[in-house]
Parts: sequence; structure tokens; C-alpha cells
Amino acid sequence: MTAAERRARFHQLHTAGTFVMPNPWDVGSALILASLGFPALATTSAGLSWSLGRMDYGGLQRNELVEHVRALAAATDLPLNVDSERCFADDLAGVAETVGLLADAGAAGCSIEDWDPAVGTIDPVATAAERVAAAAEATRAHGMVLTARAENLLHGITDLDDTIARLVAYRAAGADVLYAPGLADTATIARVVAAVGAPVNVLALGSGPSVPELTAAGVRRVSIGGSLARAAYGALVRGARELLGPGTSGYTADGIGGADLSAAFGAM
Repeated sequence: MTAAERRARFHQLHTAGTFVMPNPWDVGSALILASLGFPALATTSAGLSWSLGRMDYGGLQRNELVEHVRALAAATDLPLNVDSERCFADDLAGVAETVGLLADAGAAGCSIEDWDPAVGTIDPVATAAERVAAAAEATRAHGMVLTARAENLLHGITDLDDTIARLVAYRAAGADVLYAPGLADTATIARVVAAVGAPVNVLALGSGPSVPELTAAGVRRVSIGGSLARAAYGALVRGARELLGPGTSGYTADGIGGADLSAAFGAM
């Protein structure tokens, strides 16, 4: 598929129903997830940072993300959404520039969030909405889907009215999809969906609602952030500790099978 066809497909996925969009952290995980039948993929800043030996939040450089997107977009025909943090810019021109670079790398969509790690605060809503508007104008020029993120819950701000007001403002500024990572119960999620009047992405949580429950609440898109990467690294640590402890290799029982690897990598 061409980049334009992937972008059109990504827009289409948001028009009806609910789809799950997992987050690979390298080409191998992207190929495996694509082989399993998911309709779209998304990058994860956490997973990519960990793969480079860094912690999340401020650990990535823009050029590193762009090259990562280029590699993942080239690996499969699936639409690729990009966790592009603050779009790596404090000024509006820089926001638009980042969107253009991601488009050139093959992205079908990208996100912009209102948390500023440099100062450790959430942007004022007017400032954040202005940044969303700049990103929206740039994504429209490339036919991409823009997701605007309200980061309150990830940083201890539990005022749901403020989160909803932010999402509504970001929708008015031109965002196609709204996302407040950390929403954890169906009643709250359903309230957000009803209030924003636009496709909502929800982060799947271990203690949160299942995909069928999120579908019933009106959620359009489900992503998983860095949780698959965390699970994979958890398996690595458990296996390594088994080797260092009893010296056994029971961890191999949970390894991916050759058939699954062949299905994912066979054409490469």
C-alpha cells in the first residue's frame, strides 16, 4: 500500500466499530503483530526508549524517532500511528515541522500531548489548543490522523472535568482523535466518549475494562502503550534470573514458536 492508501485506511478505521492498535518497539515486534492480524500499529516512546537503554520522557531525539518510524513503516503495509510526544518543539513552526518529517517517514497518524517534561507541568489549555491547531493544520496537509492527548491522569491530576474540557478544546482545534491515557473504568470512559463527540482512544490497562467492555462504552480505538514491551522485558528478566539461580531453562517453554516466527519473518 502507498502512504496515501495507508492514511485513507487509518481514517476509515475510525469511522465505525472498535479496533485494537498495539504498539511494537522494533521491526521484529512490528512484523509479529502484523502477522497476527491487527489492522494498524503504533509506536511507543516508552518501548523505543527502553530498546535504546533509556527511560521514557525526554529520552528520545526527534531524528531517532523519525528513523524508527521510517523502519517500521517500511516493514509492514499497516497504517502506523506515531507517539510523537510534544512533537519535539516548543514553537508552532517546530510542531508543524515534526509532523512533516513523520509524514515523509511514512506515518499515517501522529499525536501531540500537553505535558511539558522540561518544566514538569501540563500546558495551559489555551497554549495546548494552539499547539494542537498547528499540528492539525500540518496533518491535514498530509492526509494524516491527529490524536490530541490530555496527560492529566498520568501526572496525578484527577479532575475529570478539566480533562474533558481539554479534550473538547483539542477537538475544536482540529484533532481527529482524543486520548486521555489513564482512564480506568467504563463509566468514566463512557462519560468522556459522550462529552467529546469524536473518536476516543483508550489505553488498555491490566486492571481496566476489556476490549468488549470498551466497545460497549463507545471507544473507537484501543492502544496498549509500552505494556507489550514491558512484558517482553519482564520475560527476559525472569529467564535470566532462572539461569543465574537454579540454572534451569524452563523459560524456553514460553518462547515464540518457529511457525509464528516463520509467519512473521518468512517473507523478509
